[in-house]
Amino acid sequence: MTDTNDLSGKVVLVTGASRGIGYAAAREAGRRGAHVIAVARTVGGLEELDDEIQALGGATTLVPLDLKDADGIDRLGAAIYERWGHLDGLIGNAGLLGTLTPVPHIAPDEFDKVMAINVTANYRLLRSLDVLLRRAEAGRAVFVTSFSTGPSRPYWGLYAAGKAALEALVTSYAGEVANTALKVNLFDPGVVRTALRAKAMPGEDPETLTRPEAVAPRLVDMVAPDFTATRSLFDFPSGTLAAL
Repeated sequence: MTDTNDLSGKVVLVTGASRGIGYAAAREAGRRGAHVIAVARTVGGLEELDDEIQALGGATTLVPLDLKDADGIDRLGAAIYERWGHLDGLIGNAGLLGTLTPVPHIAPDEFDKVMAINVTANYRLLRSLDVLLRRAEAGRAVFVTSFSTGPSRPYWGLYAAGKAALEALVTSYAGEVANTALKVNLFDPGVVRTALRAKAMPGEDPETLTRPEAVAPRLVDMVAPDFTATRSLFDFPSGTLAAL
């Protein structure tokens, strides 16, 4: 994977684009020439992103949207179809940590909220955007996962379960489109300086952590036409790509 300006003329959608990894990835895609469809709940963060991408010579479409709004995701797909007729890249980055607590102590509404964003929203995105990704000359979709799906970590059950479900959903979909031009993958950023990490580890020194700007180029590489792997996981800390 190389850091090249290889997205000119492409349309790339990024969720969770108002801060953290999503913000950095959207900015990087815009820097490389993509028209960025930036999706997030926080309007202020989206407007700041728009200013940065415009300063780099790029263009954005801002979509203030709560990903729990399934009908809103369907309307987004319809709007993309009407304007462009296809979607070149999807970066499914948005996610919630939830409460770190023993599994029996997880509140039902907290469980539902985390699963709605980490799993259901990504299913609804694929349901809405599948035809658009298939219509692209070299459609690419990548979803951000976490090392928390590995060996069990006490108190991380809710977040880990959501990411494990996401991985199962994405790898199944990748197999289903294996005979098409569409490539579907997962990306594990490792430990990154984000609001989610700060909530999980409030006593941690953020200056010791990898910044989103360092992670973003590798993530954006995975929606470039020259990225041809599929049903794979790129592990950013080790720099390895493994088939799933």
